[in-house]
Amino acid sequence: MDSPRRPIMFVTLPESGLMNSLRVLAGELARRGVQDIWFATDEHRRGDVEALADKSKVEFWSLGEVEPRLSALTWSDEVYRAVTQPSRFKSHKAMIKHSYDPGVHLPKYERLSAAVDEVEPALMVIDTTAAFGVDVAVTKNIPYVLSAPYLPSNLVSTYMPFGKSYTSPDFPVPHSGLPLRMTPLQRLQNRLFRWRTLGIFLDPRMARMMIEDSRKRKELGIDWKARKPMGAVELAEMVLCYSVAEMDYPFTPPRNMRLVGAVVPPLPEAPDDVEMSRWLSEQDSVVYMAFGTNTRLTKPQVDDLLEVARRLEGRHQFLWKLPTGQQHLLPTDGSMPGNVRVEDWIPSQYDALAHPNVKAMFTHAGGNSFHESLYFGKPLVSRPLWIDCHDQALRGQDFGVSLTLDRPAGFDPDDVVDKLTRVLTESSFRERAEHYRDLLRGAGGRERAADLLVGLVSGRE
Repeated sequence: MDSPRRPIMFVTLPESGLMNSLRVLAGELARRGVQDIWFATDEHRRGDVEALADKSKVEFWSLGEVEPRLSALTWSDEVYRAVTQPSRFKSHKAMIKHSYDPGVHLPKYERLSAAVDEVEPALMVIDTTAAFGVDVAVTKNIPYVLSAPYLPSNLVSTYMPFGKSYTSPDFPVPHSGLPLRMTPLQRLQNRLFRWRTLGIFLDPRMARMMIEDSRKRKELGIDWKARKPMGAVELAEMVLCYSVAEMDYPFTPPRNMRLVGAVVPPLPEAPDDVEMSRWLSEQDSVVYMAFGTNTRLTKPQVDDLLEVARRLEGRHQFLWKLPTGQQHLLPTDGSMPGNVRVEDWIPSQYDALAHPNVKAMFTHAGGNSFHESLYFGKPLVSRPLWIDCHDQALRGQDFGVSLTLDRPAGFDPDDVVDKLTRVLTESSFRERAEHYRDLLRGAGGRERAADLLVGLVSGRE
């Protein structure tokens, strides 16, 4: 007699920073031959999902085209400037006011609901930003796992003055970029951050939006339990967080949180990229420079980064991941420094960071880049872009694995050269990075995460 089907369905928005961890986990299950793996995301990621096939296939379910309000890549320059401005609260406020429109999730909810009705998953694995996925799981009473590619406290700390929280009232509010040990002024700023966040939702426009959302949810019969404070976390069978406790400030996590460290695929991930591997092997010291797919550099910022490379020529090479749409900002008069290699796409960031000649990463301090760089024992220089990047940049500096630019809105060449030189030459940064490398690898990564998922489906967890 055949055993009953036990499908696993991964659900995520299509942004690389959100999708990559789930892509690694789905690929690991496919290599193990786990049957009935499904992956629901936006249509343009179909090829990336179908390429995960190994001993078993990963079936793709389309959630339609990209919803512009949910994708930073489609934002106007005005919105981008608002959400990346130097003021951390104003940036946080702009992000909420632009993206907090529950109605934009409803088409995704309906498409995913149809998928669930057909596939009948035994378990859903949902990125934390895909709120529609949690709504479907809770409404249809399907066990689910939350996927969190950032610091564990980010998911379980309240943004409101009275919300339920697994961290203390004096714990730094997520996105505030404040340290654990605060001055009296910083403690006041931390408290005001919560009160001011509450004020955002008292705005008449936001209030009208929430009323309309309530009406639509009632029409569709969507269960409200997941929207209660910490509801999505506490209703989950498990919260998979790709970090370790030692990379965050101390707090007591919920009982269902599993800290598994960075999830990295088997390497080399891109074995056919022989030319890149050869080039890296020919260098003595390489800085891997990548500021995330959402960063939009200006011509002055590009010029400043090239000036940094000129000043370090003869000592360090730069491998710069710069999107095609921004490469017109590079000089065309032959003045490019000889120690800069620009690529619009690196086939595998994991392979680049794993190479022994890559000595440091210059990054926006996004959750994936922050953890992946340390997984390979590489210290960082951070130019935080927005929201959670400020928190990760500060943790890295506090824990001795990175330095943050003095004025992260730009790239002052004097400051950048100083920070890079210190990170590359002072042994303490490498030693601390290697300490966290051992902790991240010891947490089990993709293999432990996959074991946990399989255990949940088989009833062993």
